[in-house]
Amino acid sequence: MPRLSDAEIEALKAKLDPDTYAIAFEEGTERAFTHPFNAEKRAGAYHCKVCDIPLFASDHKYESGSGWPSFYQPAEADNVETKTDYKLMVARTEIHCANCGAHLGHVFPDGPAPTGQRYCTNGGALDFQPAQGDE
Repeated sequence: MPRLSDAEIEALKAKLDPDTYAIAFEEGTERAFTHPFNAEKRAGAYHCKVCDIPLFASDHKYESGSGWPSFYQPAEADNVETKTDYKLMVARTEIHCANCGAHLGHVFPDGPAPTGQRYCTNGGALDFQPAQGDE
């Protein structure tokens, strides 16, 4: 799935903080309730921390109680891709940045209306850009 070459991903090791690299390219997960984006309430957009494309809008964010920033849909459907993950012996749907392939988290079918989806993301894979005037 990664859109970047192995050499490009390896070069990012020196540029990204270790937690972001582990999440994005080793499909790691941050501990629940530890990232500040879980409690972020300002208007704005959440971009991929690796390649900066917009992934989620604050208008689609909600408090899921899971401990991770959660959204009921991506900002642009084509900017987030999915694949099946069997790492926990149960099929889950992993979400990735469609541009660079960075791992973002998982999507579950237990979200609110109107989609019923919960895009459960790792804050460490995201970069928040506040709306103008909400910095």
